Amino acid sequence: MSEDRALYPPQNPFSVGLRGRCPRCGEGKLFTGFLTLAPRCRACGLDFDFADAADGPAVFVILIVGFVIAAAALLVEVAFAPPVWVHIVLWGPLVLILSLGLLRPLKGVLIALQYAHRAKEGEIDRPAS
Repeated sequence: MSEDRALYPPQNPFSVGLRGRCPRCGEGKLFTGFLTLAPRCRACGLDFDFADAADGPAVFVILIVGFVIAAAALLVEVAFAPPVWVHIVLWGPLVLILSLGLLRPLKGVLIALQYAHRAKEGEIDRPAS
């Protein structure tokens, strides 16, 4: 990773992550599919084996979308008191759109933050207990 600093200027993890770009060079694509990581960067050759976002992006999406939808539904209920079907028609599709729209960018940010903070290099060998 020390040669990375010499050859590539540091990238803003939030910028490259939200755009789905390589966390080292900021040019190559991070994803080959909707959530499928590329094996390596086509621009600089960085191997993406270090990347393991696990359930982090999904947890953040649940928290963000849940807060936004709950607040919006509460405001609509208090202001207009619509029938239940209106809530279903409004919030069902919005939950789906927001969830799918946020999942990929948040996964990109978490992977870029892993790279920026060298998360895999800093693993500590712990004795088995």
